[in-house]
Amino acid sequence: MSRIVPALVIAIFALGLCACADSNVDHKHPPQDPPDYKGVPTDMTPPSMIIAPAQPK
Repeated sequence: MSRIVPALVIAIFALGLCACADSNVDHKHPPQDPPDYKGVPTDMTPPSMIIAPAQPK
């Protein structure tokens, strides 16, 4: 019984915080990248090839 009361208080508090969190807030402007951001670096070079094994004769 002594564990149920604090658990209920915590659950009600958590639900209250979730209820007052407004996810529909309009942002004044969309987030922007910093000026020195160049994007995600992408390596477009093909992988280096290993030396082909000798062909059996």
